[in-house]
Amino acid sequence: MSSKNTKKPWFLYVVRCSDDTFYTGVTSNIDRRVNEHNHSSNGAKYTKTRRPVQLIYWRDFKDRSAAQKAEYKFKKLTRCQKEKIINEYL
Repeated sequence: MSSKNTKKPWFLYVVRCSDDTFYTGVTSNIDRRVNEHNHSSNGAKYTKTRRPVQLIYWRDFKDRSAAQKAEYKFKKLTRCQKEKIINEYL
């Protein structure tokens, strides 16, 4: 079996920052990315001053493009709309 047939999923994820704001991103490895946000210089500039962050939502997608399209739509929502989606997920 070819490794081309076993694509890794991509994820849309949301973390809650220490100041109660949300940060949304995409990744192929959620654990690594959250760790970077909390402990590494590879974390997003936004989260570096708002540590620690906590993963509160994620969805998987077939590829990076689909995850990025979902991220774009999610980021356009109001905070109230985002909270509703997150609370329904929990």
